[in-house]
Amino acid sequence: MLLNVLKQLGRSIAVFLVVTFVTFALMYGNGWGIASSALGIGATDESIQAKMVQLGLDRPLLVQYGEWLFNVLTGDLGRSFYSGQEVTAALATRVPVTLSVVIPALILTALISVLLGVTAAVKGGTTDRFVQVLSVAGTAIPSFIIAIALVFAFAINWRIFPATGYVPFDVDPTLWVLSIALPMLSLLIGAVAGGAQQFRTAMLDTLGNDYVRTLRARGMKEGPIIFQHALRNAAAPGLTVVSLTTLSLLGGAVFVEQVFALPGLGKLSVESAKSSDVPMVMGTVLVFTLIVLIVNFASDLAIQALNPKARAR
Repeated sequence: MLLNVLKQLGRSIAVFLVVTFVTFALMYGNGWGIASSALGIGATDESIQAKMVQLGLDRPLLVQYGEWLFNVLTGDLGRSFYSGQEVTAALATRVPVTLSVVIPALILTALISVLLGVTAAVKGGTTDRFVQVLSVAGTAIPSFIIAIALVFAFAINWRIFPATGYVPFDVDPTLWVLSIALPMLSLLIGAVAGGAQQFRTAMLDTLGNDYVRTLRARGMKEGPIIFQHALRNAAAPGLTVVSLTTLSLLGGAVFVEQVFALPGLGKLSVESAKSSDVPMVMGTVLVFTLIVLIVNFASDLAIQALNPKARAR
């Protein structure tokens, strides 16, 4: 088990290095353009060259990446090229907003997907067809379209939830719940649609195995067969889907935060990209990458704990 944990940790570090280096190369590869954008229209070639030297953009890319990586390990992500604000300070206020929406959506996705997928696989018939139609519809409609529809329905017509804005939990817990309800629901619908379909397929495959027929032939009741044996074996592909869902939730959060004017990571990444604020963009990419790697790492550990075959690979 310890060896598997170390292998998984090594893979996570490798993915982190590849993702951050590729992103760094794409962002910092055009040093002249970054310096020109920072100085604005009218900058001369001499001033652009001086700005490149000031920002350290005239050095080889590998040297710049090595310095950035070392600073990351010490907690220094640099400063914004435009506002001068520390990237860590900006992220400290934005990360809680995004996690307030994404984490509840991820937990509810896992719970509701299991419930719908198992129910569809066991009941079959009309219930199965209803879940499949719901899955196709939820997967086909983008989260920002769902977000706009929810705003019209529950914020404009019925005025139950606020249309925009975010209230921190320590300011007012009730208003915090109301402020994240519609953004979280916008992400949840599409995530549950995909997750339920995957859990249904995994459960159907498991229920068709010989050992399930043997348990039924021995007179074991359907409840223990499903919840003590079949669900445990079907959990591995389901957990894989849930971990992959993290990517779609974070991607959807970028658009949903624009719709609801939430001051989260998604909104920060869009604003930073539009203004070519490279250090801020690298900070948001770093946080997104770490969240995905942590969720995948925890998911792999859970799969190995549930399935002995996974520990042998």
